[in-house]
Amino acid sequence: MALDPERRRQLHAMKLRSIVSAHLELSTEEVVGTDDGASAKLNDGSVAVLAEERSSRALGGALALSARSSTDQIHLFATEASGILARRASLFSGAITVWEIEEDQATKAIPAKALGEVSIPDTPELVATLQESGLEVVVEHGVIVGEIAGLEVARIVSDENGDRIEVGVGAHDREAFGLLHGDLPTTEAIEQVANVVRSHRLPGAEPHPLNRLGAERWLRAHLIAHPERVGLSGLSAAAPPVQRTNLKEAVPAVARGTSDGGAETIVVCGVGIDLDLVPFAADARLLQNSDAELKIVVPHRDAHLILQELVDRLIDPAEIIGIDDGWREWLGPPSVP
Repeated sequence: MALDPERRRQLHAMKLRSIVSAHLELSTEEVVGTDDGASAKLNDGSVAVLAEERSSRALGGALALSARSSTDQIHLFATEASGILARRASLFSGAITVWEIEEDQATKAIPAKALGEVSIPDTPELVATLQESGLEVVVEHGVIVGEIAGLEVARIVSDENGDRIEVGVGAHDREAFGLLHGDLPTTEAIEQVANVVRSHRLPGAEPHPLNRLGAERWLRAHLIAHPERVGLSGLSAAAPPVQRTNLKEAVPAVARGTSDGGAETIVVCGVGIDLDLVPFAADARLLQNSDAELKIVVPHRDAHLILQELVDRLIDPAEIIGIDDGWREWLGPPSVP
């Protein structure tokens, strides 16, 4: 039986109090339990954060809390993804300690190495099929997908059954489509799904789940088609610092480009208020090219002051670029007829 949400928050707050008392010998003030963990101000002016759920996304919230405290010292306790958090914390100024929690022990986390290169299936004919079907071919961490305006409609699957294209928006849709329309030729199957997606990812389309999913990737697709909107001469999709686990998960979209002056630039697109956008973007630069310029692109309404405060704490500089809130009404990328 699932815990009542309020009871879960209370337990998270109690756990953070206990951890701080046992491992920091400090007292907590203003402890707040959340669905994902808990946060507290400590009696020495520092802040403590417990990351219980969605742990890898906890650093942004901790930095935001620290921005409102009297010191920049942060203690971040995580039950999972502590290595990722430690890696990202190293990209920011200030005293940030990430602790790995295991049972009743807390040890300082060791920064995880950035993800290495993953082999890409050698399937040129299948890639050509995606391209000839008018899809944007995107490769991330060894996975090849075909997208329409940033939304996956097909992917190349390689397993013990061989190499093939599976069609559908997400894993469940691919499975259902295969059961219902498994006899359709691949190109016809792609066209059928792609046409439905296109009709919902066009300027003026009525609100629909298909134009709410993957908004960050849709924005990236627009910028790839028109890199001059962010002062670049070219732009292409790039892998995020952590692998996306499902289509419904809102994950910032990463791209690599070149400025008009020839400097390599990493672009990270976000839609909506996301406190973890800046740590994610800094981690993306670390993965792609630690020497590159970094541009974080969000709609104007999402360019909250706190994002700039987090950027100001980065060791290596970055720029926040606000774009038109009506970006969905821009002319579509090349895959949209």
